[in-house]
Amino acid sequence: PDMKGLKELKYTREHEWVRVEGDTAVVGVTDHAQDALGDVVYVELPEIGDVFEKGDVFGVVESVKTTSDLYAPVAGTVKDVNDALVENCSVVNEDCYGEGWMIRLEMSNPSDLDALLTLEEYEKHLAEEAD
Repeated sequence: PDMKGLKELKYTREHEWVRVEGDTAVVGVTDHAQDALGDVVYVELPEIGDVFEKGDVFGVVESVKTTSDLYAPVAGTVKDVNDALVENCSVVNEDCYGEGWMIRLEMSNPSDLDALLTLEEYEKHLAEEAD
């Protein structure tokens, strides 16, 4: 996606992105995360109907190098899961902001979004992490 597309997203310090669609939050991992992980070999995702609080672990991404927990950026109920990733998890590497999305959460507390980072803040966070 172009920079404009990335600017519309919200980010977490744990390298998830959030696309807000009404009362729904689409969640995936950022380009930085997929790059740091390397080749993704396995993705474990929740079931539709699962309920998470903000900060709960909702899944796991496994790569050739490491295993990484996925954290719910907002509280909500899972209303859609990208099952295609289970069959073909390399999409997480190839198109993390598009086809590589992971879950859709129906937000129970949209004000959770206020605590998320803008693209600018996220890039600053990455720079600080890299120091």
